[in-house]
Amino acid sequence: MDERIKPYEEKMKKTMDVLNEEYASIRAGRANPHLIDKLRVDYYGTPSPISQVANISVPEARIIQIQPWESKMIKEINKAINMSDIGINPTDDGKVIRLVFPELTEDRRKELAKEVKKKAEDAKVALRNIRRDANDSFKKMGKASEISEDVQKQLEDEIDKTTEKYVGEIDKVMDAKTKEIMTV
Repeated sequence: MDERIKPYEEKMKKTMDVLNEEYASIRAGRANPHLIDKLRVDYYGTPSPISQVANISVPEARIIQIQPWESKMIKEINKAINMSDIGINPTDDGKVIRLVFPELTEDRRKELAKEVKKKAEDAKVALRNIRRDANDSFKKMGKASEISEDVQKQLEDEIDKTTEKYVGEIDKVMDAKTKEIMTV
């Protein structure tokens, strides 16, 4: 691979990473501890991830269990979960917080599948923008006579192939996530 392609491929990899993170936060009827990764609680004046103040486990397929190391954190964690967009009310017994995920309805599954598709389309647009930026930079190099027309054409072909590779990966990830959501 040409060195001039690498920075653009890095950006494409980051786009894939962001998409995967977004997909991890979409709940598919199963308990996924990554749903609460972005939530922060006030721990002695410092906003901290829940995973740094509690033990998080998945004892059953549709339950996330959060066991704070300090009992006074239960109220803070409950507050963080209630203020988030997870859409699940936590229950606690004074020692442990449980998030029980209901079965998804057919309508909700279809809604989530649309959301998955939209996120994939957004990622593809980002990839195409990266490709456009790369091609613009190659054209500038060609005009400035830094590279020959043949090299410019090779670079453009290579960035096209790289873009297509990542578009294919996005499609695969999207199909897998859609299948996961639609599976009852």
